[in-house]
Amino acid sequence: MIRDAEDGDWPAIYPFFREIVAQGRSYAFPENLSLEQARGWWMESPPGRTVVAVAGSTVLGSAKMGPNRPGRGAHVATASFMVDPQHSGRGVGRALGEHVVGWARAAGYRSIQFNAVVESNEVAVRLWCSLGFEVLATVPEAFDHPEHGLVGLHVMFLNLSGPDRLCR
Repeated sequence: MIRDAEDGDWPAIYPFFREIVAQGRSYAFPENLSLEQARGWWMESPPGRTVVAVAGSTVLGSAKMGPNRPGRGAHVATASFMVDPQHSGRGVGRALGEHVVGWARAAGYRSIQFNAVVESNEVAVRLWCSLGFEVLATVPEAFDHPEHGLVGLHVMFLNLSGPDRLCR
């Protein structure tokens, strides 16, 4: 089940947020953020929204979403996703991705833009491509990966107002 995140969910999100950021493979968030410091990086305020994927009372993953830019760019959505590594491989990321696409369509966004998908994060790139996103550009050497060194960041795009396009 996917539902809006509540303040009481943050202590369950924070451990996997901290772990994923510390791994250094997919997010350029500052490391070693305290519980309260990290909250501002993940828990969105309106018009943004944060959701959790849960099984019973267990938080499996989370997504945050909202307008990519304010004002004249507010018709384009963006989102970020984290799945607790203990629950990876169970379809949580896909369920969160499908939820965000449906939310953006229902909210009247014309498209979704992901600003920084690490090119070596093959699982995420494959997932977004399977949901209809395409790689518009790759910023070379924009992310310092702990194993691969400097790798590119993909800008990925999904058109919500026209025909779907295959990932390229």
